[in-house]
Order: sequence, then C-alpha cells, then structure tokens
Amino acid sequence: MEDLAVEVRNVSFAYDGHPVLRDVNLEIRKGEFLAVMGPNGGGKTTLLKILLGILKPAKGSVLLFGKHPGEMAHKIGYVPQDTNINKEFPISVMDVTLMGRLAALGSGWRYSATDRLLARQALERVKMWDYRHRPVGRLSGGQRQRVFIARALAANPAILFMDEPTASVDKEFQTELFEFLKELNTSMTIVVVSHDMAVLSSYVKSVACLNQTLYYHDAAEITDEMMEMAYHCPVELVAHGMPHRVLRRHED
Repeated sequence: MEDLAVEVRNVSFAYDGHPVLRDVNLEIRKGEFLAVMGPNGGGKTTLLKILLGILKPAKGSVLLFGKHPGEMAHKIGYVPQDTNINKEFPISVMDVTLMGRLAALGSGWRYSATDRLLARQALERVKMWDYRHRPVGRLSGGQRQRVFIARALAANPAILFMDEPTASVDKEFQTELFEFLKELNTSMTIVVVSHDMAVLSSYVKSVACLNQTLYYHDAAEITDEMMEMAYHCPVELVAHGMPHRVLRRHED
C-alpha cells in the first residue's frame, strides 16, 4: 500500500534458539507517531533492529516504504538507546552530526557543502549549533541526546526510529523532547520504543505492546487487554493521558 511506511509480516526471531519474536505483524502508516512498549526482554530493541535492517528475521518479511530496509538506509534516522561514549575520544559535536550523512555519500568519502549545511540545520533544530566544536564527551546526557537526534535528522529521514530516548535525561528534557518530536511528526513518521507511558500518551497517535507477540491499538490509548497480554500482571497504565491502575488478581 502506498500510504504505508512500515509493513511487518509474520516476523519471528530467536537468539541461540530462544524465541524473542513470534509471528509479529504490524503496519505503520506514513505520518504516524507510534510508541512501542513492553517488558524488558520482550523484543522491542530486536524488532527495532529488524526494522533498521541490522538484523534479519528468521521468518517473515519487512518493508519500509515498499522496499527492503537495506535499500532505504538513506531515508532512515536512528537514535540508539545507549548514547554514552568514551569521554576521552576526540570527536566533536559536528563530526558526530555529519555521520548522519554517511548513508547518502555513496562511493564518495568527502562531505559536501550540502552535507555540512544539513548538519548545521540539524544542530540548529536541536539548539546545539553553538556547541559544534565541543568534544561530545564533555556534554551532559541531555546534550548528547540532542546531538544524536541531530545526527539522525542530518540524514533528512522519512522515518525516525528512537530506542528509549529519555533513558538518561532529566524530566524537564523529556517533556521538551516529546514536544520537539511532535513538531517533527508533521514532516516524518516516528517510531519510539519507550517505558515512559505517562509522557508518551500525550503525544503519540498509536501504541503497540510487545512481549514476543505484538498487540496494536490505532489510538493513543493503552487498553487493559493489551497490557495484560503483554505484561501478564497488574501494571500502571495510561489511557488518553489519565493514569490508573489495573488491580486484578495476579496469579503466580
């Protein structure tokens, strides 16, 4: 379908014979803002790596904008979960941001004036242009996260994948980040893996809960049934921005 950004069909994956994903099916429309939630070890990061083309499913297929992920690397922005780096490694904010242009370089090895312009625009969007010459290792956690977002934006992506983007930042920056993502969503599809249900529910358009199998809801709402199937126990959940608790009996 022409309006689909992502098509996942019957995808399964295992590490050393241990199933991580089982028959996962998912369609993400262009312009969507999807939150993927679920317990640790439920397969969220693995699914993200399959969507990025880093891992290949044992079974099933994945298409991004109708093509295999490897063919769309130049249209993908990715912010990994762990943005901690060797603080002694001599790499500047600008150097990191320019890495977002690597997929578009093709056989060339030199950054063009266009590459540098896109990197500058990305740093300006995340308010880090004034830090362009500073070593990344000297930045705070929130500042590093901004730089890695700039690196993703420098690719001029059609879709942005983010893995736990608020894991190492303070509450103030979390809200600021999701406001920024809401703005970005006017021009690109966004997929965020996160545990931060309370904040996300105010910004996303749809939710998927993943624990080997995937449960999808085409609205910014996490239903009781989704959470019970994904977590198998009473959990704190958020529906349309209103937190409440499911107090059902939890059998061991």
